[in-house]
Order: sequence, then structure tokens, then C-alpha cells
Amino acid sequence: MPDPARHPRPSAAAEAAIAHRLPKVLLHEHLDGGLRVATLFDLLRERGLAAPAGDVPALAAWFEARAHAGSLVEYLRGFALTVAAMATPEAMARVAFEAAEDARADGCVLAEFRIAPLLFEPFGVSGEAAVEALLAGLARSPLPSGLIVCAMRHLPTDEVGRSAALALRYQGRGVVGFDLAGAEAGHPATDHAAVLRRVQDGGLPLTLHAGEADAGGRVLEAARLGARRIGHGVRLADLLDGPGDPAPLLAELAERRVHLEVCPTSNVHTGAAPSLAAHPIRSLARHGVSLSFHTDNRLMSCVDMSTEALQLHREAGFGWADLQRMGLAAAEASFLPEPVRVRARDALLAFDPADATA
Repeated sequence: MPDPARHPRPSAAAEAAIAHRLPKVLLHEHLDGGLRVATLFDLLRERGLAAPAGDVPALAAWFEARAHAGSLVEYLRGFALTVAAMATPEAMARVAFEAAEDARADGCVLAEFRIAPLLFEPFGVSGEAAVEALLAGLARSPLPSGLIVCAMRHLPTDEVGRSAALALRYQGRGVVGFDLAGAEAGHPATDHAAVLRRVQDGGLPLTLHAGEADAGGRVLEAARLGARRIGHGVRLADLLDGPGDPAPLLAELAERRVHLEVCPTSNVHTGAAPSLAAHPIRSLARHGVSLSFHTDNRLMSCVDMSTEALQLHREAGFGWADLQRMGLAAAEASFLPEPVRVRARDALLAFDPADATA
């Protein structure tokens, strides 16, 4: 056990530097929730759309207030702005490129971004044009990355099927997975089981939002529908910490090789967790669930991967070795090609947690 007198805790600045130096794997970030504030302000002006603030600093403060409002409704207000602002192929390519470059500058060694392309149809941009623009933007960055196509789960199954067909059309051309996003409560993934089966039959992996705004049983339900990864999944802790024996549930999750994409700061902002110190990620990790940490929405939650790592270290009690192991699990769970995953793993293994605390 280290002697605190010989190895005092690093300063705040030193800890922030360690968090930045830690190689990171980003699996869960919504492109329409991750714009640079300055880019959003520019795009709103270019399209003649009203901004809720008169300059870039004021717009940043507006998002900061929404993030800490304690209301999912307030948190989601920003998406109406971002989708409208992004609704040209040129803007989408710019947003995707900047997202990849920001992740690379933040120490990410691979990244998967997601969005629902059909959200742009009311603005006159087809799903195909949206996907092609987003992929072109990502391809401009040297960061290894891929695009996950989302469908909005509250829509009728035929609409979800259109998103699935779009994802399959661009499989092997940069699209690496399919997701159900949007309002979870009242819209179970089972409503779209047939579509999800078609996606899997086409060889495209699934990651489904589950157990964020609905019960923990939705996580197992999504896994049984074929999801290899679960977006959020934090309510699973309610089952694991409940009165029953968690062993059978843990065994099934392990057998299915399910990985949770946990977004701690976002979960606090949307009310899925009371604080980082009391976040279910602590219980999930204690039970040995395969998981990793992610941003969800950099703009909406005013966060990046380094900040997520730093706050999990400071407030949730995770050591740098714990966060390194999460990154390794994320690299293994990535939908990107094996050579990319191997390089990410090697970068993480080159990080020495002992050096970080020495």
C-alpha cells in the first residue's frame, strides 16, 4: 500500500493532465448533441435561425443552465436548435469532422458517433444525403471512427425500418451499427423486434438505449433482442442491488458478452443518477459488469472524455487503473475493425497507472 507521505495526491492540475493523457475509447456520443458552441452559433446565423443568446459565451452559458436545470425537458431543448442548425450536408460534414478532431485532441484513440439521419428529412435533406455528409466529415479526420445510425423508438415500426434499411445500405462504408434512441419509457425495444432481427441478419451490430429512463429489466430485454452493447443501462443496478440473487442475471449478461456504454455526467443532468458520487456505475462495476464511460452529449452536458475520467476519479472513487480497464473493455466492445481495436488496446496498455500516481 503506498505511503501517503511519500506519494501525496497529485495537484488538481496534475490530475487533469493525467486524465487527458489517459487513452480513451468513445463509443457513445450523439453528433447532434456534441457541436462546438461557436460552430452552433455560426450555423444558426448562416441559416437565419434565432439563437437563445447573443454571442458565443452567452450561448455556452445557456447550455450550462439547461444542463443543470434538473429537468429532462430543459436538457432536451437544445436538440431543436442543433438539428435545425445542422440541416445542410455541408453543416453535417463540418460537425462530424469537428467532433472527430475534438475527440482526437481529447486523447481518444477510436470513436463511434451516432445520430438519427431521418431527423433532417423535414428540412429537405434525405437520409442518404445526411449519412454521406456525416461519413465524409468523419473521414477527413485521422481518428479511426464509425457512424451508428439511430432510429427514434417512439415512431411507427415502418419508420424505424426505414432507418434500419439506411444503416444496412451504408454498412461497410462507414456505418458500423444501429441503435434505438429517444424516449424510452413507454416505447420498449420489443416494439421493433422484427426490424432489429433484420438488422442482425444483415450483419450489422446493435447497441440499444435501455435502462436509462425505464426499468433495469429493459437491459436484459435488449440483450435478448441481440444488442451487444447497451446505451446507459444504469437502472440495471436496481436489479443487482435488489433482494434477489444477482448471479443468474450476471451470468446471462456475461454469456451474451453485453457491454454498457455509461454516460455519467449526462445521467446526472437527466435525472437518471443523483450525483457522480452516488452514480450506479459504482455498483455496476463492483458487480463486475462490463462497462465504460462516455460523454453522450458534449454540448448539452458541457463535458468531454477527459472531464468524465477526471470526475469519475475524483468523485466516484475510481482509480486510473480502473478507468484504463474500462477503456480496454470499450475497445473490445467496439464495432470498428479488429486492427483498429488492437491499436486502441495497445495504446491503453502503454499507459502505466503507476506512473500516473507516482
